[in-house]
Amino acid sequence: MSETLTKIIVNCETGVVAEVPLTGEEIAQREADAVAAATAKAEEDAKAAEDAVAKDALLTKLGITADEAKLLLT
Repeated sequence: MSETLTKIIVNCETGVVAEVPLTGEEIAQREADAVAAATAKAEEDAKAAEDAVAKDALLTKLGITADEAKLLLT
């Protein structure tokens, strides 16, 4: 069963509210935006993982714990 995607259009002058189906172009844009968001999230997660590894490596090299590093930075 296929669900029809819709959008709500509100005319602020008259207060009329209309629910209309999305066009093919709007659906394609919505899908492209979802892919772009997923890609950006994956890149952000990968960067966070790289940062965590680098932080752990630095702490190991310095021979201190994360709590000790926090104390030094305050």
